[in-house]
Amino acid sequence: MTTTTEYQVTGMSCGHCERAVRGEVSKLAGVESIDVSAASGRLIVTSAAPIADDAVIAAVDEAGYTAVRA
Repeated sequence: MTTTTEYQVTGMSCGHCERAVRGEVSKLAGVESIDVSAASGRLIVTSAAPIADDAVIAAVDEAGYTAVRA
């Protein structure tokens, strides 16, 4: 079962920011695809099974940004 979860990310302003978030979130087990936009501040994570919000938020934090589930 595929799961899609959306987060609001603050602090992103450019492509480098998007790459940083994508790089950290892609390290999480089960992630199938990541759509991240600095312009909208959105992160959409598609995974094979649900991933704990805390894990995604921690990955975004590791990239230097703040996320909350949308």
